[in-house]
Order: sequence, then structure tokens, then C-alpha cells
Amino acid sequence: MSVDLSVARTFRSRYREVVTDRGRLCAGIDPHPELLEQWGLPVSGAGVRAFGEICVEALAPVASVIKPQVAFFESFGSAGFAALESVIAGCRAEGALVIADAKRGDIGSTMAAYGRAWLDPASPMSSDALTASPYLGFGSLEPAIDLARRTGRCVFALARTSNPEGAPVQLAHRDGVSVAQRIIDAAASANTDGSATLGVVVGATREHGLDLSGLNGPILAPGLGAQGASADDLRGVFGGSDLSWLLPASSRAVLRSGPDPQHLRAAYQQARDEVESSLGRSLS
Repeated sequence: MSVDLSVARTFRSRYREVVTDRGRLCAGIDPHPELLEQWGLPVSGAGVRAFGEICVEALAPVASVIKPQVAFFESFGSAGFAALESVIAGCRAEGALVIADAKRGDIGSTMAAYGRAWLDPASPMSSDALTASPYLGFGSLEPAIDLARRTGRCVFALARTSNPEGAPVQLAHRDGVSVAQRIIDAAASANTDGSATLGVVVGATREHGLDLSGLNGPILAPGLGAQGASADDLRGVFGGSDLSWLLPASSRAVLRSGPDPQHLRAAYQQARDEVESSLGRSLS
């Protein structure tokens, strides 16, 4: 795979442009088996493809950022991956940025291969960003980070996730600094060039105790809706950070309004407007 380094814009410029135009709500595309059944679709590769096509029609023209959950596609093998490729391409063609929520993490040539799979413009799964796990050491992400920087993309490093099982690792301290804060600090150091190549994932469902003020990059904040966080909670949870970089994410709470594309779009727009109102901005 080749990369045309001469045409890449920074992720900062691409992200700022679309969020200014469309707002700060990331729409998740999570084809849970329960949602497939609720939508009257088969729990199969064909069902996932139909689910994705509806989501692209409804969300891609209006959402700033769309986050397909890779696991729900790959569980159907090649048919699922084909559906995912179609979703990614369809969303990007309509101007939305796509975060591949794959949570990849490895070392050396394997991490480089993950980077090429999700961030190389020549890949059939080429996305604008990738979620990644830094728990083999933040430096293990360097191959993907380097590619993201050269192609105007972003790597979102997991920092303080919403699952309770993450706490013993993420809140472990050394020399008075938690593991999660060290990840934030490493991401901030990688963003000193102004590219916003590094984002972080910090759950919106509870206080996190992190200093995000120097990140200078996007904060993906899952948990809005089905996991219990509301738009009104965002200022309290993220009040110490630059809210212009905050990207709350909602999946099931919006998707439950399907399968009618108009209802799905309306649910997204209502949730987005609630976020913007809570954060002190109106799109109207």
C-alpha cells in the first residue's frame, strides 16, 4: 500500500471543519443482534449489510463523525467485513469522518499492519481514525501514529474507559501519576506539532480525575444514552478540558429509533442539538 504524503491535511484541520459545520456528536453504528432483530433484519451478514446501508443513508449526510463498532461486523466473517467496507466508504463519501472502533494494540510490524489496514488511504477499510489500546506501552502505537500523522488521520488511545474492570490498571499509580494520566500526557506530547494526530478515549459516564487541559486533540467520550450519561452531564465531567475538542458518542440510544431512516436521522439531530446546547453552542 502506498501513501501520497503530498496531499495529506492535518487531522486538526479536517476535524475542526466538519465539527464546526455539523456539531460535536459521534454517531455509533453498532449492529447488535438485538438491534438487528428489532429492525426486522436477520442476524447474519446480509442483515448487517442492510443495517449499515440504512445507517449510511440516515446519518452520513448530517453526522460529523461516525464510529462503526468493528466487532459487530467481523463476527460475520467476510460478509461482515464487506458490509463494514461499504459503511466506511459510504460515510466518508458524504463528508463524515469515520473512526474505526477496533481497539487494536500490538507491537512492531503487527501494529504497523493494523495501521495500514485502517489508516492507509489505499486500504479498503481506510478510515479517518482508529481506536487503539496503549496497554502494551504507549510506544507500541508508534507505527500507527506515524502513519496517521503522515496521512492526516488520528489514533484514539484508550485512557479511562467506562468499564469497571479497567480501573485497577488505568488508575494504578507510579510516582503519584496514574497510568491513565500518563497516556494523556504521552498523547499531549505527540500533539505538540499542532496536528491533533492523537486523541484519547475517556468515558462520559463518571468523573475521571484526569488533567486533559494540555491534550490539544480530540476526546472521544462514549457513554451518552444507553450507558447512562446525558448531555447535561458533559460540562461536569469534562469541565476542566477544552470543550471544543470534546466528542461525545451515542450509539444504541440513537439506533433504537430505526429502521426508518428519517426517524433515525431525527433522533441523531435531537441528540446532537442537546449536546451543543449543553456545551454552549447552537447550530441553528
